[in-house]
Amino acid sequence: MAAVEVAYAPVFPSERNIKLVVEYDGRGYHGWQRQAGSLSIQEVIESRLGVMFGQRVGVNASGRTDSGVHARGQVVNFRTRTRLGVDEIMKGLNSLLPHDIAVLEAREVDRSFHARFSALSKVYEYHILNRQAPSALLRNFSWHVRNTLSHEPMRECLEKIRGQIDFSAFMASGSEVSSTRRNMLRAELEHVGPDRLKFTYEADGFLRHMVRNLTGTIVEVGKGKRTTADFERILKSGDRRQAGITAPGYGLFLISVNYG
Repeated sequence: MAAVEVAYAPVFPSERNIKLVVEYDGRGYHGWQRQAGSLSIQEVIESRLGVMFGQRVGVNASGRTDSGVHARGQVVNFRTRTRLGVDEIMKGLNSLLPHDIAVLEAREVDRSFHARFSALSKVYEYHILNRQAPSALLRNFSWHVRNTLSHEPMRECLEKIRGQIDFSAFMASGSEVSSTRRNMLRAELEHVGPDRLKFTYEADGFLRHMVRNLTGTIVEVGKGKRTTADFERILKSGDRRQAGITAPGYGLFLISVNYG
């Protein structure tokens, strides 16, 4: 409990801005964002910071992750007047967090830094296990697709979404955004093992369920249920109803956030 007790040390006269890089297993949570009646990652982190500092602390994240989605490099920032060093903050917070959330890095940053509004791009990965037999070890971290997937048609689909694109056809219904155009900087497919595939997406922003809807539709192309021409037509249509299934959340990882 020493890490908790030291949090009550005298405070700085001015606020400090602390940036954290956080890793989490999203299976036990209803996404990042705090919400009534459901446990979220934001709620857990804020409550543990409250214990450390003896007062309510609000955190900003680079973006929301959906229920069940994982992160290797979620970025958050918060304001504090504590005298604790960043290493002490990281150590103390990790001692209070549950085993499925971990702080990988803590830094003091300029007051103007905001985890969401300062971000230039974010990188997501989607992992697929492509074989007949399921996996006891990977079942919570990859989508098990039994059908043999053709890689080249899927790569052709990925080529079509690079650049400034209207992704409204792959946005979850009911979303409220000012614009559905995003700049896709990278969209790639890698064969990372004899039966494992990895999709990588980097963009200046993502719509709700965008990566999962893109992946679900592209996998249908890989199965031969749709063609690359179908995919291009769906993309231009702007109609979510024409697109394919939403890939499961547990195959998706927020890998990193880039600030330049």
